[in-house]
Amino acid sequence: MNGQARRRQDLGEFLRARRDRLVRADLGLPPVGGRRTSGLRREEVAYLSSVSVTWYTWLEQGREITPSRQVLDALAHTLRLSAAEHAYVLSLAGYPAPQPTAAPVPHTVPAALQRLLDALAGYPSYAISPDWWISGWNTAYEALYPNVATVPAADRNLLWLVFTDPYLRGLIADWDDSSRRLLAEFRAEAGPRLGELPYSRLIERLREASEPFCRDWESQDIRGFSSRERVFRHPTVGDLHLEQHRLAPSDHPDVHLVIYTPVLTTDAPARLRRLVEYCPPQVT
Repeated sequence: MNGQARRRQDLGEFLRARRDRLVRADLGLPPVGGRRTSGLRREEVAYLSSVSVTWYTWLEQGREITPSRQVLDALAHTLRLSAAEHAYVLSLAGYPAPQPTAAPVPHTVPAALQRLLDALAGYPSYAISPDWWISGWNTAYEALYPNVATVPAADRNLLWLVFTDPYLRGLIADWDDSSRRLLAEFRAEAGPRLGELPYSRLIERLREASEPFCRDWESQDIRGFSSRERVFRHPTVGDLHLEQHRLAPSDHPDVHLVIYTPVLTTDAPARLRRLVEYCPPQVT
């Protein structure tokens, strides 16, 4: 059996299994034979999905037919498939996953991810939303950058803080280069969403607040993120040479975790321990 035939068979078996597990009452259907309360007949799925019974039967049997995306979307709706199941069905037929429904961007990190940040106790770490609002952080990051806890929530955007907070400007050793790179990364990720209201408001505010932002924004630079060494000039523990990494949890792909680890060839491990142990978060 070749790969395409295998995928057709997998698709048919999956559809049949999901058809069998449906609760008939959830779809407004009576029990079958007066007693069976779960599972739909093929003809019922076909009718509810506006396809022929013969065609749907062939689909479950793994026949050599090519279902359209519109038909698969209709079947996903009829069979009450989850987003992951819907994407799986589409992938078996050679289609990309459905686009997520537009929704307000959450600015509060999920509880499980906050626990993960807290578990990274010795490493400054924070979470950012798709629009780059800082949605969570751990105590080590607050020790590195205390203002993250005191700035108004409406201003707790990474891009805004980098270009407007004097403390952060002094903390980042190569602020000119880093701010330009950060802006290029933001622009690359925001892409077509730059016209959406949250993004356009942020850009307009930054245009009014920061001349360096205006200059660098006009350069139209685009750059993808890559892990790299950063240097932070902390007022208490001195220069910290840290590696910056970014992760996207598979169950929350829109939330990115930024984690700083010490560069082992420098004295950063010792300085970072001092920061965490002796520099509790302070208001600046």
